[in-house]
Amino acid sequence: QVQVVESGGGLVQPGGSLRLSCAVSGNRFSISTMGWYRQAPGKQRELVASITSGGAANYANSVTGRFTISRDNAKNTVLLQMNSLKSEDTAVYYCNAKIMILQLEYWGQGTQVTVSS
Repeated sequence: QVQVVESGGGLVQPGGSLRLSCAVSGNRFSISTMGWYRQAPGKQRELVASITSGGAANYANSVTGRFTISRDNAKNTVLLQMNSLKSEDTAVYYCNAKIMILQLEYWGQGTQVTVSS
């Protein structure tokens, strides 16, 4: 059974930094794309950043230049370094792992990020 576990959320002041971590276990096939999504109260879930197994990264316009995604294929982990955080970054952040060969995706339980003074 595939498990996706996030960690690293919390409360931070505007302008501060946080790093989110995600570990995937139990998969028998290679993970194609790993990514982070977020959902703020009353809003739809949106893509924050994603990264392929080859290292190609994609970012939402709102976080470009402030967030950096990276992954370790051998460990099935993905990190999201978030700098210069703004109040509008407040949301529950979810890790996502896609296994293209099976056309399946898996989600973590979410971790709360709150940016407030």
